[in-house]
Amino acid sequence: MDRESLDWDTDGPAWPLHEYSRFVTVGAMRWHVQQAGSGPTLLLLHGTGASTHSFRALVPLLARWGRVVAPDLPGHGFSAALPGARPGIGAQAQALAALLAALDAAPALIVGHSAGAALAVRMTLDGLAAPASIVSLNGALLPWHGVPGAVFAPLARLLSVLPLVPRLFAARARSPTAVARLIASTGSTLAPDGLALYARLLRSPPHVAGALAMMANWDLTALERDLVRLATPLLLVVGERDLSVPPASAARIVARLPATRVARLAGLGHLAHEEDPPHAAALIEAEARRAGLAA
Repeated sequence: MDRESLDWDTDGPAWPLHEYSRFVTVGAMRWHVQQAGSGPTLLLLHGTGASTHSFRALVPLLARWGRVVAPDLPGHGFSAALPGARPGIGAQAQALAALLAALDAAPALIVGHSAGAALAVRMTLDGLAAPASIVSLNGALLPWHGVPGAVFAPLARLLSVLPLVPRLFAARARSPTAVARLIASTGSTLAPDGLALYARLLRSPPHVAGALAMMANWDLTALERDLVRLATPLLLVVGERDLSVPPASAARIVARLPATRVARLAGLGHLAHEEDPPHAAALIEAEARRAGLAA
């Protein structure tokens, strides 16, 4: 194994909430999952390039009243890459459903950040989950249009098949300045410990390869078309400084789903739930109360 690759024996003891971690093998897929608390099941899905660490401050707050289940998505963090399939949204939704069945965890509420929100909606639309509500944290629910859409997807596909690219990205992440600039480009400001966790992830070539593969195979065109069929209540939590998912996209979603509610967070960026975990936890708990899941 590459010495920079994430390894649980080496990195696990210092990983956030490692005491809640376990490894679950479903078919040929080995997952890293964190679970805490009891009560209605809350499924937390991180975004592209992140891991369970993204919810490190949210989990203890939410576990006061619910059973929290937070997996590393395929190819991310300590989870293996999805075997025998491209890690597109449909394949990941199916794999997550198999994991939840193995855990006997039917999510009553799904909280997804960025691409994780799209996964939450896809699973619900496809009948793979039946949550009482979905909370989208700066959710990337719509495809990019215009020049970004025409350029980014083909570039991601090209980078994902070049074997040296993950190692080049990982080598670049050895620079604390480069990682700080990357996080700043999302509109968020993280404390040094948060930056250090992203730096550790991005120094791991398999993690970078997993993120690139996910971006290369992530097609939201069908999700945009199917969004009008979503009957499950949806709360959009929008960081007003988000530079990754334009805050204005919330209006496009509301136009398709008029019952959608929007909570705007002033002064916070794409990683708003990491910048202000108590505020994010309060919004999630309020949504759970609306759905009759919390007292």
